[in-house]
Amino acid sequence: MKILQINKERAYDIVRFPVITEKTTIASKYNQVTFIVSLDATKNEIAAAVETIFNVKVKAVNTLRQSGKTKRFKGFIGRRSDYKKANVSLAERQSIDITAKV
Repeated sequence: MKILQINKERAYDIVRFPVITEKTTIASKYNQVTFIVSLDATKNEIAAAVETIFNVKVKAVNTLRQSGKTKRFKGFIGRRSDYKKANVSLAERQSIDITAKV
């Protein structure tokens, strides 16, 4: 994967926050971290942002675009926002402690 060079401001715009669930905690054993990212971010931009912010080597990025649900609350209809998740695979002997640093 060809990694782009981006500045820190754009990197923090791309990577919004980590996803901390039971499933992503198990995936961290296999050098994988999951982030909610900007809807317009590409895989190369996500890889560059993670490398810039956390100083690690990214092996692969898989993305998932989730459309928001229509929900009803006390008789009012609302809609959840669309979001994009990125599963980032890190190179061997690389890790990110998502509870610290950011």
